[in-house]
Amino acid sequence: MGKNLVIVESPAKAKTIEKFLGKDFVVASSFGHIRDLVSKDMGIEIDNGFNPIYEVPSDKKEVVSRLKKLVKSSDQVWLASDEDREGEAIAWHLADTLGLDLATTHRIVFHEITKSAILNAVESPRKVNQDLVDAQQARRILDRLVGFELSPVLWKKIKPGLSAGRVQSVAVRLIVDREREIQGFESKATYRVVAEFQKENGKTFTAELNHRFENKDEAQAFLESCKNADFTINKVDKRPGTRNPAAPFTTSTLQQEASRKLGYSVSQTMSLAQRLYEAGLITYMRTDSVNLSGLAISTAKEEITKSYGEEYSKVRNFSTKNKGAQEAHEAIRPTYMDRHEAGADRNQQRLYDLIWKRTLASQMAAAKLENTTAVIASPSVDKYHFVAKGEVIVFDGFLKVYLEGTDEEDIEEKNALPALKVNESLNPNEITATEKFSKHPPRFTEASLVKKLEELGIGRPSTYAPTISTIINRGYVEKPVREGELRDYHQLSLVENEVKTVVKQEKTGAEKGKLFPTDIGMVVNDFLVEHFNKVLDFNFTAQVEQEFDEIAQGQKAWNSMIESFYQDFHPTITEVTENADRASGERLLGVDPNSGKNVYTRIGRFGPLVQIGESDDEEKPAFAGLLEGQQIGTITLEEALELFKFPRNIGQYEDSDVKIGIGRFGPYVLHAKKFTSIKKEDDPATINLTRAIELIEAKREADRNKFIASFDHESGTIEVLNGRFGPYIKQGKSNYKIPKDTDPKSLGINECLKLIKEGGASKGRGKKKAPAKKKATAKKTTTKKTAKK
Repeated sequence: MGKNLVIVESPAKAKTIEKFLGKDFVVASSFGHIRDLVSKDMGIEIDNGFNPIYEVPSDKKEVVSRLKKLVKSSDQVWLASDEDREGEAIAWHLADTLGLDLATTHRIVFHEITKSAILNAVESPRKVNQDLVDAQQARRILDRLVGFELSPVLWKKIKPGLSAGRVQSVAVRLIVDREREIQGFESKATYRVVAEFQKENGKTFTAELNHRFENKDEAQAFLESCKNADFTINKVDKRPGTRNPAAPFTTSTLQQEASRKLGYSVSQTMSLAQRLYEAGLITYMRTDSVNLSGLAISTAKEEITKSYGEEYSKVRNFSTKNKGAQEAHEAIRPTYMDRHEAGADRNQQRLYDLIWKRTLASQMAAAKLENTTAVIASPSVDKYHFVAKGEVIVFDGFLKVYLEGTDEEDIEEKNALPALKVNESLNPNEITATEKFSKHPPRFTEASLVKKLEELGIGRPSTYAPTISTIINRGYVEKPVREGELRDYHQLSLVENEVKTVVKQEKTGAEKGKLFPTDIGMVVNDFLVEHFNKVLDFNFTAQVEQEFDEIAQGQKAWNSMIESFYQDFHPTITEVTENADRASGERLLGVDPNSGKNVYTRIGRFGPLVQIGESDDEEKPAFAGLLEGQQIGTITLEEALELFKFPRNIGQYEDSDVKIGIGRFGPYVLHAKKFTSIKKEDDPATINLTRAIELIEAKREADRNKFIASFDHESGTIEVLNGRFGPYIKQGKSNYKIPKDTDPKSLGINECLKLIKEGGASKGRGKKKAPAKKKATAKKTTTKKTAKK
């Protein structure tokens, strides 16, 4: 056993670091946090300075036991968790749980897993920074207070099972506010006029009129005035320009760019970056710094000069604009700039390539451009003129390697223009006036939401991915694929002195990868905004982040900050619980013409619904669930009444009725007392008997293929089945994985029992976590630093 024990967060990192240290070092993993606030109760002693009560969860007890044995066998312990606040807290929890003396225990940090970085860290250890620990502890306690006290209010006032969070609820508010803005937007049509001009030498280019017409008649009148018009170039303006590269990646800019260029979700990006970091390929991936080390800058310069030439190199030092930047000392970059490709799989390789190119480009010369603007006019249409814009790259500079993406949906195109001279005559080959509809503000993508949160000062690099995952997993936000619909538009063309009009079609409303609030998300948001506006206030949430920064810098005591928040927050909880009305988002749509009863839409126990009749009527109201894409805030009376035509009988199959219905889990086919889900691409209102039979038979085939084997056993029937994610073993309500290299058809009862014994049962969707065999011991822990007054 070595004399030195190094504890890191992940086993992958442990393997990499162990290669760099000698035989006197043993590297072990804590597998992340080993301790957290107790899960059963609030876990905070409010009347005792908000003292936290921590526990070691049952799934971490074995890890702690193993680490304690290693500690006993070691002369010196080195805590090497990540260098951000979360990592500092992990180090502190490790020291407290393992009985380590903070005065003698070494704390080491590094922002890249390379031999030089690890050895430098070992040569300059420090102590656990209690200020950073307190900042993380304050965040954890504040979030627990908000969630623990606010969620029960939502259960009582809206529906059971809901939750709220300090950052997640603000993120939902941004999405809801944007959706309301979109719902209130009225699209306006205008006519955009573009001309294709031809020079005497036959070269052509396009130019746009400096005015948009409000209607078809105005557009047609303008085209008529262009008949036989003589066009000349009145003005040519050429200006040199430069374009500078973007700064190296921070956490949020990496998430945004990986979304734009690679189509990765925020959580996918962070997972891939984590693996690249742990393999020693990139620097630490949770950072809001754009700084590069001197070594990184010099190696980048060497690589640029060698690959592209001296003129492409330009040393740049970037500084972070965000006042609260604190997570790490350097931007995300490759650990070795001469390594052009890296990663264990295709996705890692693509992300590494993005990081390598962005870093290299940041140290390259600016691109030199020549921007040309030409004004084209005619005496017969002197009220307006055409403008042609062009851009020529004189020196590509950093563009040789990388160009930053953009979230803008409509980018003004600048094409290369031919040589143009003032007073030069031009011939209009064609002038077109195309009807264009104004677009509503864009919905957030995961990446643009991260950008907005960062702009508002809400959250930190480590919080963006889990925040977005949380609001999606809890059903407040969804990412549907909206196919859109066709829309007619007019296009007028002047060709050979004749104006022609055609009607064309374009697709509108198509959405993919955009964040939509669900009905329950909007109802919860409206309730929180009405009753807990301070918690959802953007400025307040950003101010809280600043206070965390002050705690991290030793300028404020964490428990006084929590007390200041709680003395205002808790009375509001009490008042709302006692006096606020229930919220369901109920909306009166109108009157049912058949019964004369009111028609409502609202959130029910199992989701959004439409109701005919009053809840307190002697005759029970009629209910119908909403279809996918319908919302209680926008559904019309006509659409609602259509829902009551279900279940609809569409014919018979095998002497049994085939019915289409809408249930708790969506549209379905009912035949012979068996239910078959209707696919997303099928419309329950128009699906025919032939298609319904196809779905019935497809389900029967899947059910036949699902069963592989069955065995009777004293503990209950054991089945080998095919599932959505591959073959598995089922015993009672528990499922067990079958190794990939095992043929499920070869399994007998003994092999099944062995796999059941060796593998833990996987939990089905929606099932509660099984209680631990041994009750986790709650340990009261007080921070060892005296709170500042």
